[in-house]
Amino acid sequence: MHPLNKATQLTTGDASTSLTDTDLAELYAYPSLPPTGVVMRANMVGSIDGVATVDGRSGGLGGPGDKQLFMVLRALSDAVVVGARTAFAEGYGTVQPHEGLADLRLRTGQAPTAKLVLLSSSLAIPTDDPLLADPETIVATCASAPADTRSRLIDAGAQLIDCGDEHVDPAAVTRHLAAIGAWRVLCEGGPSLLGSLVAADLLDELCVTVSPLLTPGAGKHMTAGDGSGLPMRRLHVLGDDDDYLYVRWVRDQR
Repeated sequence: MHPLNKATQLTTGDASTSLTDTDLAELYAYPSLPPTGVVMRANMVGSIDGVATVDGRSGGLGGPGDKQLFMVLRALSDAVVVGARTAFAEGYGTVQPHEGLADLRLRTGQAPTAKLVLLSSSLAIPTDDPLLADPETIVATCASAPADTRSRLIDAGAQLIDCGDEHVDPAAVTRHLAAIGAWRVLCEGGPSLLGSLVAADLLDELCVTVSPLLTPGAGKHMTAGDGSGLPMRRLHVLGDDDDYLYVRWVRDQR
């Protein structure tokens, strides 16, 4: 396993400094609570040519450093937001405590783990999945979701909230999270959800892991959907010995 290294000149061959989880937590600390009520950060992995999935999953693009950062970003957040299809395609489990950053969460007044928020307009969710019985899991859906499916999920222990009429409205999701004090939000995709956040002007940060892989025609672009571009500025670039890059992008102040 190669820990992440802080690097400003990745091509010089100079030795760089290994970063611990605590170091990463400092580098990726959330800013202060903004007037919008939440900070919406997304974390995505993509190939050199911007593809987010291989064989329908993002797992084939990641490496040890990406997993390390994935866990640290979860440990900093109050809520992890993900499309339900992405969660079940990737084999999601419940959000687990991060032992090394437990004291940090205690100092910042956070719960031991982040809430998991699954977005689904159709509620095409397996009722026997253990995620639904976890009290920290929220299913954000819409009023037009099938009533029979809604009833089965509630019977299975799911906590459902309506965030929109015909489709899940990401702005309504953020308003709900702000109302319950879960303002440090981490979106883990997929591409359609990320695209909807951009289109709704809700994205504040994008953390991108660039996998050292070319994947012509292999899968979806990192963002999907309509909408104008969102100018961002680079906050830092990290690298590791496996040739991955880790870039934190932030939008200019609203």
